Amino acid sequence: MIETTPRQPLPLLALRDCVLFPGEVQTVIVGRRESQSAVDTALASDPKELFVVAQREPHFEHPRTGDELAEIGVVAEIKKAVPMDGRVMRLVVEGGERVVWRELSRDRAHFVATVEPAPLDGGEIVESSETDALVLEVRDQMRRLLSISGNSLPEEVLGYLSSSSDPRKMCFFYSSVLHVDCRQQQELLAAKGFQEALRMLYETLGHEVTVFELRSEISSQARQRMTQEHREHLLRQELKSIREELGDSPDGPTGIVRLRERVAAAKLPDEARAEAVREIDRLERMPSASPETGTLREHLEFLLALPWKSERTRDIDVAAARAILDEDHFGLSEVKTRVLEFLAVRKLNPDAPAPILCLVGPPGVGKTSIGRSIARAMGREFDRISLGGLHDESELRGHRRTYVGAMPGRVLQSVRRAGVSDPVLLLDEIDKLGRDFRGDPSAALLEILDAEQNSTFHDHYLGVPFDLSNVVFVATANSLEGIPAPLRDRMDVVRFSGYSGTEKREIARRYLWPRKVDEAGIDATRCSIEDEAIDEVVRGYTREAGVRELHRRLGEVTRKIALEFAEGAKDGVTVTKARAEDLLGPAKFVDEARRENLPTGVARGLAWTPVGGELLYIETSCLPHGDGMAMTGKLGEVMRESGTTARSFVWAHAERLGIDPRVFQSGGVHLHVPHGAIPKDGPSAGVTIATALVSLLTGRAIRPDVAMTGEVTLTGLVLPVGGIKEKLLAAKRAGVERVALPGQNRRDVGVLDASVTDGLEILFVETMDELLAEVLEGETTPQTSPTDLRVAG
Repeated sequence: MIETTPRQPLPLLALRDCVLFPGEVQTVIVGRRESQSAVDTALASDPKELFVVAQREPHFEHPRTGDELAEIGVVAEIKKAVPMDGRVMRLVVEGGERVVWRELSRDRAHFVATVEPAPLDGGEIVESSETDALVLEVRDQMRRLLSISGNSLPEEVLGYLSSSSDPRKMCFFYSSVLHVDCRQQQELLAAKGFQEALRMLYETLGHEVTVFELRSEISSQARQRMTQEHREHLLRQELKSIREELGDSPDGPTGIVRLRERVAAAKLPDEARAEAVREIDRLERMPSASPETGTLREHLEFLLALPWKSERTRDIDVAAARAILDEDHFGLSEVKTRVLEFLAVRKLNPDAPAPILCLVGPPGVGKTSIGRSIARAMGREFDRISLGGLHDESELRGHRRTYVGAMPGRVLQSVRRAGVSDPVLLLDEIDKLGRDFRGDPSAALLEILDAEQNSTFHDHYLGVPFDLSNVVFVATANSLEGIPAPLRDRMDVVRFSGYSGTEKREIARRYLWPRKVDEAGIDATRCSIEDEAIDEVVRGYTREAGVRELHRRLGEVTRKIALEFAEGAKDGVTVTKARAEDLLGPAKFVDEARRENLPTGVARGLAWTPVGGELLYIETSCLPHGDGMAMTGKLGEVMRESGTTARSFVWAHAERLGIDPRVFQSGGVHLHVPHGAIPKDGPSAGVTIATALVSLLTGRAIRPDVAMTGEVTLTGLVLPVGGIKEKLLAAKRAGVERVALPGQNRRDVGVLDASVTDGLEILFVETMDELLAEVLEGETTPQTSPTDLRVAG
């Protein structure tokens, strides 16, 4: 028990809907400004004491006078204070001595109370037969309350039932655990004497015992009523079954009868029909209150909703398909040709297994829209299945119906949405499938995409085979690296390359600009854009192989023009190059080919990235006291191997190249590729690295108007590489005039549009000797000894 000096001024904490009793430990949430001020004052003192008293009216937000507070409270010690969100604090307080306040005063935001001790009967218990009897009766009532309440009261109550050293503690403890309102608790706390407190507690316990007995009786009656209602429900179900067997149902066909009629009318395969009949028989025997009833009905509804009937392949008009592809897409001649070949085969031999087209290319080049155009050209329904980030095999095969919340797989859901058995389904982002403990979704796709297996595709939820052989599957991917080899083997890859600047201008003119003008609600006759403005947006505000970012930037232009019209502008708008710069702000991208005078040891290469081609500078420096070759710039393993190969080629042919071989023994070389935060990999930088090393060690600079790409071998051969179109577009964008390519890439250049190669002088080389003869300038001034080594550039 906490000792308190009489008339000790204490900060006052008012409780709104509860009472703190002596000896009780209680958690209090403090949020009011006055309460927080009182708590702060108490925490700053030793001991950390408060005067805790209940409000007379809990709905008062801020007590202003003593009339709004009870007279009797307790001195409490703060055991723990934990700050919460905002200005709220959680306190753990222990009630101490019962006191009465005599005087209140203000200290900043809170009350300070002068209190006096107010023990029951002056702190002395007068032993008498009546007091003993009251104590025994209170304990008996508490035992009855515990027995009928199911021991829902705190376990500490059991310890006070047998004995208590201080009956006053027992009295206050019982008062604190009773579930009574704040007013009754305050009356118990404010009792004038021990006998009065015991009588009040006895009456309260008696009321609680009566309430619990009534609740128990009501609960028992409710259970009996529910049992009777369940019995009546079963009897009614049996009666309904008897009436249906007799054909004497007053309400017409029931749900079961209606399901049987739908199954009979549906054109189901034999196995699916047998499964449906078995499900209906189970449903008929099952109580309607069973949780499995809903699962069975959902399964039957899905089974009946599927388009089981095989649709004959519609006649394909190849000329109309060509017109549709040209209408929907500009450029992409190779892709359109492959799609038309696919449609031609389907027209001449409808029963031939359909190849799985896999459209592979950088983002924003039109892969998904080509899938829609294929559906238009074939006259079929179209649906898209997003596979990006999919980890669970059950998302494709469906969940077994034994699981709660089971669902069919995405493939059959798409077929149901399409409403036909031969739609065009687009498997989007197939290269981004995941794999974890839930299974491998790519393994499920092996069955779905295999023409020899998908005629009897088993979905775990459906439970019967479904014929997917009439479905035309089209997949999209950004690269083939993320597709497992067995799955890639089942698909016919159609590669997309990036658009040239001319193609992007035409796409913006024909498709993107009209669409954005319409979305902005602008009259097309009042708003136009010049070709130079489109070219500026392409060069200065986008850096991509596709047109997705160009679409966004044109949308930004139309939104700003729409704002001008909404604010009252009357004149029409023509977006010029200068106006585009004003609307979009400073250019976000600057062409890199402005390093006109390349120092010795620096070569300009061309690289392929998922968003198009880029210039790649290779910088080299001699290290007089180094050893070997250091390579930096976040290079991948393949690119590091290319660097090692290039160095070995130069070393092996040093004398023929005019280089003193002792340079490699007496010093090192540092090779760096700028933009070190961007990962770089691949073999196509081999000739660029070799040329940079030869330039460094011979002292001959590289022509400033040339860029190169190709893989180098130890014998000096230049091998072909990929991404030729993207690399040539990057060279044109950067203002490079000459491009050195491997001789075996001549066929790749031959199929490109003239818009890609116009303005470029393309050098085809078979060996490093041919390349060096074309790109190096000046006479050889080789590094001959360690004292002559110097940093180039």
